[in-house]
Amino acid sequence: MAAFGQVGVLLLAIILLGIVGHNYVVAVAAGVLLALRLLHGEALFPILEKNALNVGIGIITLAILIPIASGGIGWSELFGTLASPTGLVAIATGIFVAYLGGRGVGFLTIQPQVMVGLMVGTIVGVAFFRGVPVGPLIAGGLVALIAGFLGRG
Repeated sequence: MAAFGQVGVLLLAIILLGIVGHNYVVAVAAGVLLALRLLHGEALFPILEKNALNVGIGIITLAILIPIASGGIGWSELFGTLASPTGLVAIATGIFVAYLGGRGVGFLTIQPQVMVGLMVGTIVGVAFFRGVPVGPLIAGGLVALIAGFLGRG
């Protein structure tokens, strides 16, 4: 167990929390990182740390744009939605969430240990409050805003 170490135990705990909380993306991500550690693939960590977030955001953006690419959303639907009160609220919310996500990326880069709290909170939210496991960057942005308001950010 000594070779497994504290990092292995923490990653295993995250895997178990992910499984218990039905957050399989977290469980798989922690599993991949644990496998890399056990296989001495730590040399990949700097590459992943530098690029994985942008790749992930790119994949999410691709998924969001599929209805446009498939023809499910055209000009008339786009203009109709944007001209409606709900569409205007969606635009404002989208701007705010993008801002929070940007703040979250910066904050989590400076204080990555906060991610543990965000992950535990996400897992609890999914497991006990019928939540959906999205938004750690937005949650990080909220933490950054709150910490800034409290003079800690």
